[in-house]
Amino acid sequence: MRAVHPSAGKSTPAPAPSWRHPVRRLRHRVRQWFFNRLPATDTQLLTQRNVYILPTRAGWMLALTLLVLLVASINYQLNLGYLLTFLLAGSALVGMHLCHGNLRGLTLHLAPPAPVHAGQAVLLDIRLSSERKKSRYGIGLGVMGQDKAHTALAWTDVPAQGDAVLQVAWPAPRRGWHAVEPLTAQTLFPLGTFRVWTVWRPAVPVLVYPQPEAHPPPLPGGEPQPGHAGGARVQATGEFDGVRAYRRGDPLRAVVWKQAAKAFASGRDDLVSRDALSSQRQQLWLDHTQCGLGEPEARLSRLTAWVLMADRLGLDYGMRLPRWQCAPDQGAAHRARCLEALALC
Repeated sequence: MRAVHPSAGKSTPAPAPSWRHPVRRLRHRVRQWFFNRLPATDTQLLTQRNVYILPTRAGWMLALTLLVLLVASINYQLNLGYLLTFLLAGSALVGMHLCHGNLRGLTLHLAPPAPVHAGQAVLLDIRLSSERKKSRYGIGLGVMGQDKAHTALAWTDVPAQGDAVLQVAWPAPRRGWHAVEPLTAQTLFPLGTFRVWTVWRPAVPVLVYPQPEAHPPPLPGGEPQPGHAGGARVQATGEFDGVRAYRRGDPLRAVVWKQAAKAFASGRDDLVSRDALSSQRQQLWLDHTQCGLGEPEARLSRLTAWVLMADRLGLDYGMRLPRWQCAPDQGAAHRARCLEALALC
């Protein structure tokens, strides 16, 4: 019996011809040159100066069909052929005018995007405003990719003298500050024979945090404050050793809910809270030297996971980086400050 190779019968894509690579590079350079010429703004008013129109494939096929009908009508002297030809041509011209007016006059506004972690999608909230007394139909928005096949559009209708909000996603690159890729708005209304589009380069940047480690180790142990011999330790679950019985008036975030869940499962209603005095005798520091990793990006990923873990537990924590240090604190502002330092480290 003759052995069959596992790859037998599978089609292998043929390599792209060598002449396509210079053409692709040239097209990319032309696109970048065109994008750099556009003014960066977060509010774009669409006028005849920045709105473009070209026939679609259906439009070119319609033009070819009209040419064939016109030649046949001239050859055979068909009055009904003339009528049909000019009726379709007039409809196409009216559709071209309506298609261009469907996009012209819109105002696009991009809200500042919220920071995300690397590997997540940046959500761009775009508001479309129209002052015209008629509704606009079939408006598509999307982030421009390397080619048209990678430009995914979100579609909406804009009411008369009203607003519509669209949300498009953009894959976040590596950590740090990044400019938003150029956006495109287009419409094919009403016949689909013409495509009207515009290119918009936003000015607002987006901050990308490091990607948190998937399975980080427990938080490091707390360091004793000056004047105290020791402090509470952080267990492998991220909870402090020092706990006490629940007292009326304790904040809900001080309740150790994991132990409460175990008590409820066993039929008891015992609640315990974190010992505030114990937590005051120690400080939790997230130090880059305590990560135990050699790769700088891996350290930042672990520190990011620790920041999120400490914030979720409601702990006071500080951070030490090679050229930056932040005193222990808690809250959304402190978390954002630490994550921004990790992103720009």
